[in-house]
Amino acid sequence: MISAAPLPEQRDARRVVPNMIAVASGKGGVGKTCLAITLAHALARRGARILLFDGDLGLANVDIQLGLMPRQDLGAVVAGQLPLAAAALAVEAGFDVIAGRSGCGRLAAAPPARIDALANELAETAAGYDHVLVDLGAGLEPTVRRLAAQAGRCFVVTTDEPTALTDAYAFLKVARYDRTASEMAVLVNMATSHCAGEKTYGALLRACEAFLQLSPRLLGVVRRDPRVREAIRCQAALLTRFPTCDAAVDVEAIAASLPAARR
Repeated sequence: MISAAPLPEQRDARRVVPNMIAVASGKGGVGKTCLAITLAHALARRGARILLFDGDLGLANVDIQLGLMPRQDLGAVVAGQLPLAAAALAVEAGFDVIAGRSGCGRLAAAPPARIDALANELAETAAGYDHVLVDLGAGLEPTVRRLAAQAGRCFVVTTDEPTALTDAYAFLKVARYDRTASEMAVLVNMATSHCAGEKTYGALLRACEAFLQLSPRLLGVVRRDPRVREAIRCQAALLTRFPTCDAAVDVEAIAASLPAARR
């Protein structure tokens, strides 16, 4: 069981980066990575300078979903071969990506001091962007908590499945103890309709208010859309391949609702 006690470095000396957005989920399979990519793309289409950082250490797949073959990735950064900013790759969609390395045990098992150094480098790199989106790994591992605690905003992705809701609640519970983010918000993905998504959010909100004294706002609802899976299968950005599909329209609306970046 993962303790809900605050991590010492987060409680005492964490550095909050206002223009950093952590995209989190309690469990895998809720479409978090595709949402992070599409939100990065939508913000870039609105003229913002965007960095998407694949923070799923050891199980990274941002590069796979985008069909990228980066020459440099986080493995080289962790190995001390190059600075973090040098690993950024400009993609055709109009934003930068720092790719992870799927299946790399060295990244997943990096010691806390190395993760702290990586987080500090990310904070420095963020100064060159309007928004930095961090696609966190699923779950509540210390690395996930460390990166989430640095973000000025944290968006928790869930679906209407009971396990997804339970794990989203668990993430919000731990985030509360970690004092994660200045703003916590919920994004309901793969909803049958906007109304159904709002009901899913309502169930999570009631649990948070009753047991955590926490009221995360609803960031938005993204409808279930078969074209999302097709875009992933084609290794293409959703807004490039199907820019007018339901899910793309919903993410564009979320991007338009976000306030200006704060550096």
